[in-house]
Amino acid sequence: MTFVRFFVRPALAVLSAFFLFSEAAGQETFRDSILHDGMQREFVLYIPESYTGEEAVPLVLNFHGYGATDVQQMWYGDFRAIADTAGFIIVHPQGTLLNGITHWNVGGWTIGSTTDDVGFVAALLDSLEAQYNLDASRIYATGMSNGGFMSFLLACQLSDRIAAIASVAGSMTPETYNACNPQRPVPVMQIHGTADPVVPYEGAIWTEPLETALAYWVEQNQCATTPEMMSFPNLDMTDGSTVEQALYGGGLQGVEVLHDKVENGGHTWPSSIYGGPGTNWDINGSVEIWKFFSRYTLEGTTPVSAAAVNSDKATLRIFPNPVQDVFFVGGDLSGDKSYALYSTLGEIVQTGMLEEGKASVQVQYLPKGIYFLRIGGQTLRLFKE
Repeated sequence: MTFVRFFVRPALAVLSAFFLFSEAAGQETFRDSILHDGMQREFVLYIPESYTGEEAVPLVLNFHGYGATDVQQMWYGDFRAIADTAGFIIVHPQGTLLNGITHWNVGGWTIGSTTDDVGFVAALLDSLEAQYNLDASRIYATGMSNGGFMSFLLACQLSDRIAAIASVAGSMTPETYNACNPQRPVPVMQIHGTADPVVPYEGAIWTEPLETALAYWVEQNQCATTPEMMSFPNLDMTDGSTVEQALYGGGLQGVEVLHDKVENGGHTWPSSIYGGPGTNWDINGSVEIWKFFSRYTLEGTTPVSAAAVNSDKATLRIFPNPVQDVFFVGGDLSGDKSYALYSTLGEIVQTGMLEEGKASVQVQYLPKGIYFLRIGGQTLRLFKE
């Protein structure tokens, strides 16, 4: 079996490290670790400015892909701007090495690993719950590729602590599928491209077909077998993909199974700033995942407050993009209007202030290439022609 690992280009890895501790005042991003099974297991924690410790807040576990790192996932599948609005904490765990490659022990291509990652997650939750005021009924798991496989494993083996999961470009290995034993109905969301060359939509000897994995959870949760269908608007005509959503509702305790099927999409996280071939730009994967998570607790559905799904500040957009001379920033700009443009090496190449009612930026003097616009706690990718 050939497995192409998910990786981040070196220049973008440098950018990730550059930004690790450069958050706005009041927000905290730091690396920590716990001792588990004789190993020091690391993770990167993001705490939004709104956290005071007075009220219990949700927690999102965000798992990196095979061969990637916690910092890379923090940027690749970025929830931080959403956490700033909705008030949840994010933890980005770091996987261990298998044959020199970072991984999560989920079976399939990781057979031979002896790492107890489920036990590590349970111990990590114990540690975080002892230090922070977390709502233990609102702990969620998501991840990219191998991290998506890990989220499914937690739904099977740690369902008493994980309220809902979302997998991006992942699935269930045969080992996870055959030994799955959830103790309660678990809401499941899956985002997957039909042209994914790494984790095939139709499955392989080491990964279950997406339809098989979804059918398992539809039956397990006793959801309707005929889904409600909806198509997202094709906002970006240049990405070569569209998104169709299948919602299997009516499950036990109001639980649902949701599938965002990216037609002709690749092995990517929708609207990630890292992009790459096959990336869909019609939806924001992180926003859609949080909308799904925010509906659930361990007991089932929960009333959703406006703040829980207010994602306007997490969906700023640049247009036109690619740009030649001037680009505009759309979305909620009611907060800080200062911006900085970074090169792929993490160097600031331009700064300024967006004008009220005219959020435009002149870039005609910049060389052609990829840049990153940092504004309001978000980072947007810009192509300069």
